[in-house]
Amino acid sequence: MADKKADLAGPGISTYPEVERILPTGYSSILNPKETQLAITAVKRYIEDNLCNELNLFRVEVPLIVSRESGVNDYLDRDGSRTPIEFPCGLGLERRIDTQVVQAATKWKRPALQQFGCQVGEGIITDMRAVRKDYFLDHDHSAYVDQWDWERVMTVDQRNLDFLKDIVRKIWKVLDGAQKHAYGMFPQLKGKYPEIAEELTFLHAEEILDMFPDLPRKQRETQILQKYPAVFIIGIGWVLQDGYPHEMRAADYDDWVTDTSKMTGKNTHGLNGDILVWNPVTKRRHELTSMGIRVTKETLKQQLEISGQLDFLKLPYHQAILNDQIPLSIGGGIGQSRTLMWILKKAHLGEVSVTVWPRELKEICAKKNIHVLE
Repeated sequence: MADKKADLAGPGISTYPEVERILPTGYSSILNPKETQLAITAVKRYIEDNLCNELNLFRVEVPLIVSRESGVNDYLDRDGSRTPIEFPCGLGLERRIDTQVVQAATKWKRPALQQFGCQVGEGIITDMRAVRKDYFLDHDHSAYVDQWDWERVMTVDQRNLDFLKDIVRKIWKVLDGAQKHAYGMFPQLKGKYPEIAEELTFLHAEEILDMFPDLPRKQRETQILQKYPAVFIIGIGWVLQDGYPHEMRAADYDDWVTDTSKMTGKNTHGLNGDILVWNPVTKRRHELTSMGIRVTKETLKQQLEISGQLDFLKLPYHQAILNDQIPLSIGGGIGQSRTLMWILKKAHLGEVSVTVWPRELKEICAKKNIHVLE
């Protein structure tokens, strides 16, 4: 049986020879660098505007740095392996501020709903920039992260899978429309690769495990995408029947503990999930967005207990949830460069975003006719 535990180590590939093997041979970018930049601007504007229209959001400013003591930084998983960049700030202060570069604005957004006066059915969207120093840098993982981080106020009655799926379908409608918008600007994008699936298939992580019980998580995703080229996988973080979660998730934002068996008729948990698509250029699984209904004070305590992180409860963010000081919400992050890479038929994130890459990776890309931005 494949090593499922090792598969939980996170994104990325272990060696650059493996990256070289999976990057496409005979690749040629459909758009030149100038056309790519024009397309990026147009597609980003389309997605942001239409997410606002579909989900009733408005754009707000978002922090790049937060104080350590606020507890609002995103730790990405629950094993503590991906730590944020930290530094003291505030020259001349008797005690400088212990500051962190955000890894995502996931937890910041929920208190922000209250700060900006959002009512039920209203929400915010951000043009979020972050740094994740503990990723292996390959073709679709970067130390530089750009996301549309969004959050919307909801009611307790909406904490169910039907509401989650309705929101996901609205997001998929926008992403599908963005592809068509890009085709309208640059018709040459159409035809070389298979079209985006117009319908999104919903599957629970437990269902996918039942289909492929002997495969680790990434291979299960690869196999299911052969049948359904666009899927939303529900219930990420809860321990499945094989004794492992589909993937590790932080314990203090998405709700992965809620029992949904009455909604599904199966032994299922979790009100969160990911949109994954098949990337026809790289011929690999491609994650676009992670999202979910957020924890209540009850499920927050359950998840922190499972994760051995109950000490987090003393932090201001967690106290605000426990004391009903911030609203119930649903939210997520849509990877900008990931989405643009997919829509514009690119082989590497470095073709649509500017960041640092190892020399070895850049040399591999050059041999493959993949030109990363400097």
